[in-house]
Amino acid sequence: MTITKNRSTADWQAADAKHFLHPFTDFQSLAKKGSRIITKAENIYLTDSDGQRILDAMSGLWCVNVGYGQQALIDAATRQLKELPFYNAFFQTATPPAIELAELLAEVTPPQFRHVFFSGSGSEGNDTVVRMVRRYWDILGQPQRSVIIGRRNGYHGSTMAGASLGGMSAMHAQGGLPIPGIEHIEQPYWAALGGDMSREQFGLAAARWLEEKILALGPDRVAAFIGEPVQGAGGVIIPPASYWPEVQRICDKYGVLVVSDEVICGFGRTGRWFGCETVGSKPDLMTFAKGVTSGYIPLGGVMVGDRVAEVLIERGGEFEHGYTYSGHPVACAVALANIRLIQELKLVERVHDDVGPYLAKAFESLKDHPLIGDAETCGLMGALLLVKDKGDGRPFNQPGGMQAFDESVSIGMVCRGHCFREGLIMRAVGNRMIIAPPLVITRAQIDEMMALIRRCLDLTLADARREGWM
Repeated sequence: MTITKNRSTADWQAADAKHFLHPFTDFQSLAKKGSRIITKAENIYLTDSDGQRILDAMSGLWCVNVGYGQQALIDAATRQLKELPFYNAFFQTATPPAIELAELLAEVTPPQFRHVFFSGSGSEGNDTVVRMVRRYWDILGQPQRSVIIGRRNGYHGSTMAGASLGGMSAMHAQGGLPIPGIEHIEQPYWAALGGDMSREQFGLAAARWLEEKILALGPDRVAAFIGEPVQGAGGVIIPPASYWPEVQRICDKYGVLVVSDEVICGFGRTGRWFGCETVGSKPDLMTFAKGVTSGYIPLGGVMVGDRVAEVLIERGGEFEHGYTYSGHPVACAVALANIRLIQELKLVERVHDDVGPYLAKAFESLKDHPLIGDAETCGLMGALLLVKDKGDGRPFNQPGGMQAFDESVSIGMVCRGHCFREGLIMRAVGNRMIIAPPLVITRAQIDEMMALIRRCLDLTLADARREGWM
């Protein structure tokens, strides 16, 4: 069956409402409103079924790092589909693309990583982390060391284990989550929790919440700590520079494994190959997905550091875990082409030296806007805090708050609505507006994006004043 090209937007929306249950969606509400139908994409732009051109400032879903329409990735998938469209990695079998990708990942990741376990997504990767961490401690004769600590408002996927590791309260309210053996500490969100402390002081204090939790649980029970270098779906929460080095020191002190969830931060997003390199941690395990193929095809996995790999390989016996699509040859072929393109275009260096600093300066210029209480970036990630009063930073007294995927009416959702209408994809998380554009974005395109952002802020401000919200 080929895709019908001549259906109207209303036809697509009707069929969508009749059959397609979307992720993180109020199904009834969406059916009444109708989905936005995206039909084409090129570079950093999308086109919808009505012909509107939209600047994608979210890289799809944090993933299209090399932009849309890269022929090298399309050709890699086509060649592999013709040669070997699929074979599994069970039964003591491997395929050349999976082996070559494992080699290349060992080359571009920090030096402690020489092994990889492939999955189909970041959620599956974090499920693997739970199994692998607990298996590691079992082998070492410490099965009681099974508790994994995450953070409130962190995001690690939506499977049972992934959602449990994350700290999204709305997700925990459905399905009896978190599963046993998962604990959480507060997030390192200085603007909301820092009080009178400097950023550096708060970073140390926030890291020490981890030590307090370890001591409360008992160090002999704590297996690992998991965190995103920068909390993405939680609102681009950029921790103080003092935070991650202190977290690392604490984990080293108590022998706790460090897991860096690099699903969003990996493959150049922060201006280094991986976010842990930007924030100064040395993880034992590292989850990846999204940017490994730039979203062209699903692939995820876990980089396994020497500390864990040596125990699993030399003493572990059979690891009773895996997926049908672990090391899928087409996905691995696309990932190889994607990583080589990142290297060829020097995208990591561009983010670090050129477009990242340029975006930071552009975001800084938005601080003069009446709605903006704070504007911050890390590489090609950015967040704007919308406030009712710039003087005291008071938020709007509307539903929403710091909860990802909350579709309640809030000032952020008002702003997001204007973004869509004006041809800009920008995400709302409570009162924070966030971006993560493709790494191929140019300075001229950043200027175009910033003009759209400022226009949407002006429209939102007009709504807020008209409705008496400020």
